[in-house]
Amino acid sequence: MSDISQATIESGDLRYPFDRVPEPAEMIEAAPGIWWVRMPLPFQLDHINLWLIEDGEGWTVVDTGVASDEVKSLWREVFKTGLGGKPVTGLVVTHLHPDHVGLAGWFSRKWGIDLHMSRTDFLMCKTLVLDTGRDAPQEALDFYRAAGFSERGVESYRQRFGGFGKGVSRLPDIFRRLREGDELEIGGRTWRVVVGSGHAPEHVCLYCEEAKILISGDQVLPRISSNVSVHPTEAYENPLEDWIESCKRLRANLPNDVLVLPAHNEPFYGLHERLTQLIDGHEDGLAKLLAMLEEPKRAIDVFPALFKRKIGPEVFFMATGESLAHLNCLLGRGLATVSRDEKGVNWYSRA
Repeated sequence: MSDISQATIESGDLRYPFDRVPEPAEMIEAAPGIWWVRMPLPFQLDHINLWLIEDGEGWTVVDTGVASDEVKSLWREVFKTGLGGKPVTGLVVTHLHPDHVGLAGWFSRKWGIDLHMSRTDFLMCKTLVLDTGRDAPQEALDFYRAAGFSERGVESYRQRFGGFGKGVSRLPDIFRRLREGDELEIGGRTWRVVVGSGHAPEHVCLYCEEAKILISGDQVLPRISSNVSVHPTEAYENPLEDWIESCKRLRANLPNDVLVLPAHNEPFYGLHERLTQLIDGHEDGLAKLLAMLEEPKRAIDVFPALFKRKIGPEVFFMATGESLAHLNCLLGRGLATVSRDEKGVNWYSRA
């Protein structure tokens, strides 16, 4: 474990109280009794922040990292050198994505503890893991053709289908459900469950009024905007409207002076400012997208309205999902229409 100087760094409307991030397997005290661990990710976004809360004779872990030998090895080092000889006695996972839930089953079995998670995300994670080893369904292939993918792109999706489960250890067969407004007693403090939606169906954040701490997962990130995507299983849903409404609800219901402990980037102050930035950023993207639809466009044609950089192959699927989320939002607001041509491709136009 180590302490860290809190020389606040100003960046726009946000304030960053720490001048460095943890080294692999290092624990930094982010607030009294709350420790920060950072684990590597094998993606373009190369890290995740994980949180350990001192809880009497044990520790509660919030999020786990992706299931890999490297991350397991780093956790074993934390167990050996960082926990003061005390066991892990609690486990909370914010949402279903592999970098958060990946080692939940491993933790549960290793320490004999229950997994606390929202019902929707637990069950959806179970469902997605079952895709491993299956052939890509025809409906999903048609979904990407409708978005404008070439046959080469559709084949790329076919090859990568089922990859979700590779980053998730076998989940427990039972779990403890977390709902909006639930309260957990951890480390002599009360943590209230605050639920968001859009990035994940039922994303759990933990808010401690006494400590003025919000463990935000991916619901609020300071330097990047969480991906909000439409996927084949819910091709007609509107997660972006859910996301915007979640951000508004958090801004209305939580104070601005909390220290936000996010899953990526660094802890920060300025919750309301950041939520406003996220809302305004998506509304600006929707306005630019609507202007682009003066002429019919496919989902893969509208990247310039939403992204500031060229979209390469490593993020093409994610960008397509986000474009579809924005298009479905315009459809839901009655501002756009969609028609399918004889080749099965969807074309979006301003209403």
